[in-house]
Amino acid sequence: MSTPVPDAEVAVIKTQHGEMVVEFWPDVAPKTVENFKTLAKKGFYDGTAFHRIVRGFMIQGGDPLTKEAAMEARWGTGGPGHQVRAEFNKRPHRRGVISMARSSDPDSAGSQFFICLGDASFLDGKYTAFGNLLKGDDVLGKLGDVTTRIAGGGEKSRPVDRQGVESVRIVPRASVG
Repeated sequence: MSTPVPDAEVAVIKTQHGEMVVEFWPDVAPKTVENFKTLAKKGFYDGTAFHRIVRGFMIQGGDPLTKEAAMEARWGTGGPGHQVRAEFNKRPHRRGVISMARSSDPDSAGSQFFICLGDASFLDGKYTAFGNLLKGDDVLGKLGDVTTRIAGGGEKSRPVDRQGVESVRIVPRASVG
């Protein structure tokens, strides 16, 4: 059995805390990877925020509604206007893994994603894992440790201070060293 070749492109997620570099897993989630890269190349994620942070579990972003503070009551419900079929796979959800957020419908993912802060094996085979952090674990840690307050659904997950995503750029893997 051959080892899959990593994608030749990576995502550079720029935040106020620094940059995170994510490699993709097109061998197990090709449509999800393509969707994320297409949205990023259009600037879709620029100016959004990590609107849901659960200490020790994950940070969630990718909702276009987070570009506007006036839309806060609806944060977590926005998307790109299309959905991507689930591509469940055997990759484990552990620290640094990026996966698609969705509603109770397995095929409802669009643009929202989350990055695991720790082991989340209870998500394995139920959410589409599509990449892994190559660099920026310190940035992930800083985001995961921000102070949160109770959000609309009663969960203590809304950052007190905005955790903005300045940009998401798709660049050649070789350019990040």
